[in-house]
Amino acid sequence: MAMAVIISVLLMMILSLLRVNVMISIIIATVVAGFIAGESLTDTITLMVEGMSAGGNTALSYVLLGAFAVAITYSGITSILVRSLLKVIEGKRSVMLLIIAAVASLSQNVIPVHIAFIPILIPPLLGLFDKMNIDRRGVATALTFGLKAPYVMIPVGFGYIFQEIIMTNMNDNGISLGIYDVTKAMLLPGLGMIVGLLIAIFFSYRKDRIYETTNKQEIDLETENITFEKKHAFTIIAIVAALVVQIFTENLILSALTGLFLMFLFFVVPFKKGEEVVSEGMKMMAMIAFIMLVANGFANVLKTTGSVEALVEATSGILGDNKAIIAFVLLLVGLIVTMGIGTSFGTIPILAALYVPLASAAGFSPLAIAALIGTAGALGDAGSPASDSTLGPTSGLNADGKHNHIWDTCVPTFIHFNIPLFIFGWVASLIL
Repeated sequence: MAMAVIISVLLMMILSLLRVNVMISIIIATVVAGFIAGESLTDTITLMVEGMSAGGNTALSYVLLGAFAVAITYSGITSILVRSLLKVIEGKRSVMLLIIAAVASLSQNVIPVHIAFIPILIPPLLGLFDKMNIDRRGVATALTFGLKAPYVMIPVGFGYIFQEIIMTNMNDNGISLGIYDVTKAMLLPGLGMIVGLLIAIFFSYRKDRIYETTNKQEIDLETENITFEKKHAFTIIAIVAALVVQIFTENLILSALTGLFLMFLFFVVPFKKGEEVVSEGMKMMAMIAFIMLVANGFANVLKTTGSVEALVEATSGILGDNKAIIAFVLLLVGLIVTMGIGTSFGTIPILAALYVPLASAAGFSPLAIAALIGTAGALGDAGSPASDSTLGPTSGLNADGKHNHIWDTCVPTFIHFNIPLFIFGWVASLIL
């Protein structure tokens, strides 16, 4: 069963790189994983569908957020934002990307809305990106950095949840560690992601990339400034209300519904436009939502059949006593597992149960073990076709159909984040 994870994940990646639809690639990988694990086709599909139900909340959240984003765009307030940015940073592409990375970082810690801001902020800026000849792969890298690096390094918001999961699972497996010890252990791996971001912005994607720009985009950017009106003030109220609801309820569905309700209540969007707004939102986010559903099904097949645990156990059984080799292999296993499942948070409990006794026996310190578990869990989140850290950026950048999920988001983020995260995490496990 250990090979079920390796073969299915590699198959998913190869099919995706060959431009087979991501959702179809995941379904094929799921069927193959079930077959290798000894499940019948019918049982595999049943497990997949059962797992998909766990992602229903997320899928509905994405669709409603898409509708809310369209409603905000309809108000015209995003045109004001675009023109303001154009005046301030025209020609300063690196500054633009650094600002995007900073805003995305705030979404994980200071204002923990995760990917909710992307369909609202990014689509209106696409015309500006094209006008500045910005390579959207750089934007995708900046967004994914903000969605990932803060929770790896900073114990606030989603970062607190991530690091608390590491701490709790280490404590449950016999190693007493505080939350700030985990933070200390994850600083060096997180530094690797900062290095990757700087390489992406100042080297990999610094050159012009020309996109075919529609006449509508040119008109939107070149017309005279729009006067700030009452409807724009109501739009800001709706956005703030949705944010407050999300923070206090931690429920994106309620947050998006609140925003939509207020947009209609204040007549920012006429009731007769309601069906059009929701339909446009579904067009923008439905594919992302379905990919997340199928990814949950894939994860359920791997977990229920015991394939992930079998892979880790098989790996631990063949390792020697060389700490450098042990750390390398454990991180590699984490990369493979998370690339398939698409969630770093969900893999921590699985990895910790087997990493703690193995790494302890090999002589790793508690901080080194925390670095191994945290890095192994985070690896693959960037670069995975099924991760919201890549699906979120794609949902915004592909609103006009010019951005490919695999080659323009997954491959760039894998190169610039997973590789340095692996290297820095490996070094951290050896020196802590």
